[in-house]
Amino acid sequence: PRAEGVAKIRWAAVKAKGVQAGGAGAGARGSLVLVTGVNPTPFGEGKTVTTIGLAQALCRLGERACCAIREPSMGPVFGVKGGAAGGGFSQVLPMDAINLHFTGDLHAITSAHNLLSSMVDNSLKQGNPLAIDPQRVFWPRVLDLNDRALRQCVIGLGGPANGTPREDRFDITAASEVMAILALATDYADLKARLRRIVVAQRTDGTPVTAEDLKADGAMALLLRDALLPNFVQTYEGDPAVVHCGPFANIAHGNSSVMADRIALGCADYVVTEAGFGSDMGAEKFFHIKAASSGMTPDCVVITVTVRAMKLHGGAFGAAAGKRPNPELVAQSNEAAARQGAATNLARHVTNMARFGVPVVVSLNRFPTDHQEEVDALLDEARKAGATSAVVSRVHSEGGKGGAELATAVKEACASHKAAGRPYTPLFAPDAHVKAKVEAIATTVYGAEKVEFSSKAVAQLKRLERWGMEKLPVCMAKSQYSFSHDPNLLGAPTGFTLPVQEFRLNAGAGFVVAILGSIMTMPGLPPTPAAVAMSIDDDGNLLGFSVDLCARDAPYQ
Repeated sequence: PRAEGVAKIRWAAVKAKGVQAGGAGAGARGSLVLVTGVNPTPFGEGKTVTTIGLAQALCRLGERACCAIREPSMGPVFGVKGGAAGGGFSQVLPMDAINLHFTGDLHAITSAHNLLSSMVDNSLKQGNPLAIDPQRVFWPRVLDLNDRALRQCVIGLGGPANGTPREDRFDITAASEVMAILALATDYADLKARLRRIVVAQRTDGTPVTAEDLKADGAMALLLRDALLPNFVQTYEGDPAVVHCGPFANIAHGNSSVMADRIALGCADYVVTEAGFGSDMGAEKFFHIKAASSGMTPDCVVITVTVRAMKLHGGAFGAAAGKRPNPELVAQSNEAAARQGAATNLARHVTNMARFGVPVVVSLNRFPTDHQEEVDALLDEARKAGATSAVVSRVHSEGGKGGAELATAVKEACASHKAAGRPYTPLFAPDAHVKAKVEAIATTVYGAEKVEFSSKAVAQLKRLERWGMEKLPVCMAKSQYSFSHDPNLLGAPTGFTLPVQEFRLNAGAGFVVAILGSIMTMPGLPPTPAAVAMSIDDDGNLLGFSVDLCARDAPYQ
């Protein structure tokens, strides 16, 4: 136990109950359900709500079900979102603890990452025995807060006693390679092996410098000992939930941990997990990155959508993807815009997910401002696009009972996929060149006409080839608001050129990050951060924090 309603799952239990890579061990493997969504909008589409609500709905139907979601980063909590653990009657508890520090996993990741950073600079200071080129240090520092001023900085100023002056940068902890390693590791041995492989810099002779060369990997593993163990909490209705790791999907691989899936699949008939942002981000990376580590692909993909999101992508609110429109405009019926958005944006998400050979269920989160003709149009277009089922969900307002139709559709989809032998078709061969993988994702998933590689990216590709790492999986870092790199290209854009600015090697995690367009790996705060409305009262109760009132009085069961 870590706090009221919060516990770590012991390593002995993970070994005894957890499903192994590929689904072997600990009895028959349960069905894995992947919840994703359309390209996100300022409204929020409710993927986490759907993930938790679907697990509750399956439990209400008498199934053994568990949800597995990511840990929130305090960057978005104090920036825009104000909290990230579901909402209404479909959330995980205790929501305040989960959003603030939780079990300290993100702090452990931050410490382990920055320990390696300090050991790199200490090696430079202590005579540079590894012949590190100070201009070729790739390893940044991290912080679990949004701070744009740290995107580019100079360290080591103040004279020789303070080290070697050089340029550096800070990423948010959710983008740390250590976060990705923790999320992808299958056990302690794998964790240690991945930490050893981290490439931090280049020597003056052009060869890579690793964490193992610096002898930092052992201490990093020590700091991550408890963080590797999944966190166990419960939903609002008292059903089991595993919350572990929190890589962002736009600048990292965007999925909860392999360890969480292992233990949940060993104990439940259905495990509902969530991939970040739209299916072009987290879900694509689930198939090509996470599944490559776990050996487990989903039996069903659920795409979360809302009427107002489709109206935005259908042009009802103008061209800007990142601005919330006037509430009166949102409340107006616009069947044509809803249908246009669904026929373009939603349809491409459905088509993309179906390419992997997995049945696709569309879940429409119903809101009071929705009009029936808009709902009917959206569901119609979802079925035309190839969705196995398209249903309305009310899990936010009704909890598990509001997801009965969704749960039934998911059960049927999982049964059909298992009966077919669990087919899975990746978009490319695992040993394809990084460049070919980028081009395949860009043209097939995003709709780009071609890819343009900067001179910096081309030079980095050549270095990957010299080091024998040109066939690693690729993690695309781009805007989440559009299929393209441009957040203002709504719907399902085509004919655009996708710019690849640079590649960043994550050798320990086992993939290469492709930086597209102007995406930043350290977010900034908005004009009015959520933090300005937050405080505590004289009894220590939270003020201004987005914990739903219904959850504050929810009993622990």
